[in-house]
Amino acid sequence: MATTAGKNITEGELPGGVNEKCYAEIPLHSPGLWGLPNSGLFLDFNLPLILLQLAVIFLLTQALHLVLKRIRLPRLISEILAGIILGPTMLGRIPNFTENLFPQQGEIFVDILSKIGYIFFIFVSGVKMDPKVVVRSGSRAWTIGLLAVVIPMSSAASLYFGYFSKDVNLHRYRQPATQTIFLTEGLISFPVIAALLVDLKIMNSELGRLALAASLISDLFSNLGLSILTTLRIGFYAEITTVLSVQSFVFLFVIFALIVFTMRPLSLWIIKKTPEGRPVDSVYIIWACVTVLIALILVDNAGLNYQFGPFILGLVIPDGPPLGSTLVDKLETIVSGLLAPLLVTYCGMKVNLVELYDLAFLNWIWVMVFFSLTVKYASVFLPALACKVPPKDAAALAFIMITQGVIQMYFHLYNVINQTYDGETFSMLIASVFLIASLSHLCVGLLYDQTRIYAGYQKRDIQHASSNSELRLLTCAHRFDDVVAVRKLLDASFPCKESPLSVYALHLVELAGRAAPVLIDHQFGQKNTSGISRSQKMVEVFLSFENQYLGSASTHFFTSMSLPKFMHQDICSLAFDKLASMIILPFHRKWNQQGKTILDSSNLRTINNNVLDMAPCSVAILIDRHKIKRLASQSDHESSMYQVAVVFIGGNDDREALSYARRMSRSPELQLTVVRFVSWDIDVRENQWDAVLDAEMLKEIRVLGQHQDNIVYREERVKDGAETALIIHAMEEAFDLILVGRRHRDDLQQLLGLNEWNDLPELGPVGDMLAAAEINRPLSVLVVQQQNVKNK
Repeated sequence: MATTAGKNITEGELPGGVNEKCYAEIPLHSPGLWGLPNSGLFLDFNLPLILLQLAVIFLLTQALHLVLKRIRLPRLISEILAGIILGPTMLGRIPNFTENLFPQQGEIFVDILSKIGYIFFIFVSGVKMDPKVVVRSGSRAWTIGLLAVVIPMSSAASLYFGYFSKDVNLHRYRQPATQTIFLTEGLISFPVIAALLVDLKIMNSELGRLALAASLISDLFSNLGLSILTTLRIGFYAEITTVLSVQSFVFLFVIFALIVFTMRPLSLWIIKKTPEGRPVDSVYIIWACVTVLIALILVDNAGLNYQFGPFILGLVIPDGPPLGSTLVDKLETIVSGLLAPLLVTYCGMKVNLVELYDLAFLNWIWVMVFFSLTVKYASVFLPALACKVPPKDAAALAFIMITQGVIQMYFHLYNVINQTYDGETFSMLIASVFLIASLSHLCVGLLYDQTRIYAGYQKRDIQHASSNSELRLLTCAHRFDDVVAVRKLLDASFPCKESPLSVYALHLVELAGRAAPVLIDHQFGQKNTSGISRSQKMVEVFLSFENQYLGSASTHFFTSMSLPKFMHQDICSLAFDKLASMIILPFHRKWNQQGKTILDSSNLRTINNNVLDMAPCSVAILIDRHKIKRLASQSDHESSMYQVAVVFIGGNDDREALSYARRMSRSPELQLTVVRFVSWDIDVRENQWDAVLDAEMLKEIRVLGQHQDNIVYREERVKDGAETALIIHAMEEAFDLILVGRRHRDDLQQLLGLNEWNDLPELGPVGDMLAAAEINRPLSVLVVQQQNVKNK
């Protein structure tokens, strides 16, 4: 009988010569400070022990993070360091510290908590994923995602079978570890990459979306491969390959089908039953958590990779509100804030950087890690360049894709448990995760320009879209008047089967009180407890539009409730996600029928300015005076023609406005007049390339005008801005809608003197003139800014 830290340990030998250590039963609760035996400590009881362990771990982690975040290192680094400090590398070498605070028999509680945390971390990660991203992802994401898996795995297999499996200096018992290291280092984990993007605040950027889509493709194929590999290994080790492998494959597909065809319909039923704008009932959250454990039991008893069940279950639950977002809100804090970090620290506590003996093999570990990372980096960087991603962004993307985190750490811990790794191998691999996570985080932060969060790599505007392709518009509304104005503009856009229109409508509602922001997707058909919601009348307007142009137009309505200072992020993020070509914003001023200003909102103006600065596509501000005539509203043909004009001075924005008007000109009930303003003097400072593009587009308009009676082109020669203003003011009486570009060169003779009187820079000099309060007739103006594309 031996005694350690007041705890009885019995050592004996089982039949067959296997040594065993039996620990005396430790009570759960302490009897209290006054009820302790004279020689007793409260650490002799399980509950006080685990609570103190958790307190020490999280206090140390938080203290380290307060220091390390100043040098832009992620929380993961603090968690690993806390484990290393508490483990045998540092404080664990003090006998009394280990025996009292982290005794071997008390380790089981941290072990169980961390593994439960990992299971729910996988589930929550699956809930956050949108499998439809894989289907919607373009060739760029598919190319990068697949090559990032195939090339590193193929290269690792070639190196292993070509060299390591034949290396006489490599002990035979090291070969399973070598195989597993190559496999693990080649993995790309979606949850780890998503955490990095959130930490760097670039989740909604073009680079972030590309990284998410590519990593999701890589992760799904990696998980599929691991599951298949696990089923094959079951048969191989049992030496009944055919029977057990077939059984394992059958179990794999049965469990997959069971989860998909039962949990998905149930999830959609819960969403439909949940009132609009309300969180999901807590009973369904409990149901989801129990289902995670049932899925885990099923796959584990089938001998499959046990993270497969919770991961697939998370995938089939629709992301976003109400069910997905509620699950994430309820579980995120406890899982990502407590249990998953506990797993990271627990892995760090098992690292021993002092007692290293097989230095030759440890050197080979670093060679394998470096080789895998180099190949994986190249397999992302080079395809990204081939897909026309700017070099700096391609380099940042490669660093994002090679990052490592909690997923890789758990794989290493799992391989210690099944005795594939020894303690030295595990210590080196955790050290590699520490270095790789630090390097990738710092390099991405240095390479990626945070001001380009929504800047695109491809054209998302109307000018460069095919004239016969689907036009995607995101319309925003704060009031019902905004929806009426947008509806009339959409009618003028004339959707048809040759040129269909897809409209994403976003109702922006200012968040009251301290409630959390919410995005409601009305396509799910959520019920509303108050009968008619504040968005319902708007929804009916867009449904009426879709029914009127059945087969040529589609609508999708959202409601966003958030603070005004964050509304521009909701707008840009939705436009980015839906691949919109143009965002249409309402002007911040409103007029009554007498032409008097009844609303002048500084909040709305700030939102519009922020969208203009950050938008991933073209932007238009719609100035509406609320009395635009409907198409074919009168019996007389002349009076029924909807009169549209384009003020064309030159430049990107004017070409974008003209491109939109050209789509409108397909309507037989619309008259389009293009007025080009030309200076009397030849402008030697004119941008030659812009002049070529302007001339080419205007030539197309003149050719169309020869074949279409509803297109008129004319030129006006002016000597300064005053003459331009006189002509434009004369146009106010003749047209229902005028399209103008927002930005022009400051030194243009046609605008000379107008910039000094520009009170609304977001409209440009011409738009500002047409928004003047003196205009008291039903004239609408659309001020257009073409997408800013940054390829540096």
